[in-house]
Amino acid sequence: MFYQLYELNHAAMAPFRAAADIMRFAYANPMNPFSNTPFGRTIAASLEMFERTTRRYGKPEFGLKQTTIGDKTVSVREEVVWSRPFCNLLHFARSIPAAHGNDPRILIVAPMSGHYATLLRGTVEALLPSADIYITDWIDARMVPMTEGTFDFDDYVDYVIEMLHFLGHDTHVIAVCQPSVPVLAAAAVMEEARDPLSPASMTLMGGPIDTRINPTAVNKLAQERSLQWFSDNVIMNVPWPQPGFMRPVYPGFLQLSGFMSMNLDRHLVAHKEFFMHLVKNDGEPERHRDFYDEYLAVMDLTAEFYLQTVEEVFIKHSLPKGELMHRGKRVDPAAIRNVALLTVEGENDDISGVGQTMAAQTICVNIPEDMRMHYLQPDVGHYGVFNGSRFRREIAPRIINFVRQHSRSAVKPPLPRVIKGGRTG
Repeated sequence: MFYQLYELNHAAMAPFRAAADIMRFAYANPMNPFSNTPFGRTIAASLEMFERTTRRYGKPEFGLKQTTIGDKTVSVREEVVWSRPFCNLLHFARSIPAAHGNDPRILIVAPMSGHYATLLRGTVEALLPSADIYITDWIDARMVPMTEGTFDFDDYVDYVIEMLHFLGHDTHVIAVCQPSVPVLAAAAVMEEARDPLSPASMTLMGGPIDTRINPTAVNKLAQERSLQWFSDNVIMNVPWPQPGFMRPVYPGFLQLSGFMSMNLDRHLVAHKEFFMHLVKNDGEPERHRDFYDEYLAVMDLTAEFYLQTVEEVFIKHSLPKGELMHRGKRVDPAAIRNVALLTVEGENDDISGVGQTMAAQTICVNIPEDMRMHYLQPDVGHYGVFNGSRFRREIAPRIINFVRQHSRSAVKPPLPRVIKGGRTG
């Protein structure tokens, strides 16, 4: 009943939240003589803090309306081009002249681990000037009726394969964090079947390919608990009146509590500073609002997908052991021969430890040496692997260069294997 109590509490707080919002606008209104006094700003700040900490944050928008190609600004149109019950495939269509030619086509597989695909807004924005970008927009499980059936790890792999078939020849795939395992599995399944539409290249970023290497707090938690513990303690049924009523899920609000508890002191300091900036009225709060509007927006995961991922990836380590199954057949990474492989890690990653993603280079034994590369980005954590200034400056250009190098229609000059920022080998 915990999920039901959570929903009931949220509903019960609604009138207080609405009242706080009205009072905040009253105290912040320039017509109010108190609005420019420390007293008025303190009251307004307190009311905003109350409203924001009791709110449920909805799905954010990508909001990418334009990009720059060369020295020209072109418009961008977001469109759904493929749809299934648990995922939409979004295309960021750029208004570019025909004379520009064809940029590489990239499928970004966003994590299905709590946050929406918009968490990769910065990833899309950095790659958009140089590539034709598609991204998986996973759907909140609480919004999917039970009549649509279940969604597990096998379905995830099938969705990736279907999307690659839809996009066609010479598509490149990027997996950010959690999808590194199912994306590698999808590539292996396609290659073993000699599928001509297997991806031209596969970029795995900060993913848990082998969590036995440099285990983090997240990895250790999975090892310390049995699968039955996870089933008993974090799986709940979606309450009425949501469309997914009675669907077993791992609720977003539980995931969020886990995310925040890992760096609780940092979040407390951030909210304290936010309050002080509101009182000072110095214009700084907008960055806080933007970040937490995204960070606090979470989605539910289907129970079957979550539990299977915990078991196969974090407890049994099935992929690196050669024991991962898809539709009853063993997934063989050694079958991958024609898909170029780029692995990217962050030096300070506290979610996927250094070496966990690079393990893909070891288990994919039959990829030729001139079709593989590893890059370790200094001085970034997990988030910095796919977003931020270092991603835009150091990582994104390497991804684009690698993708262009391994386009199946491109001439391939020699490419150095970058091991760490500033060093090649």
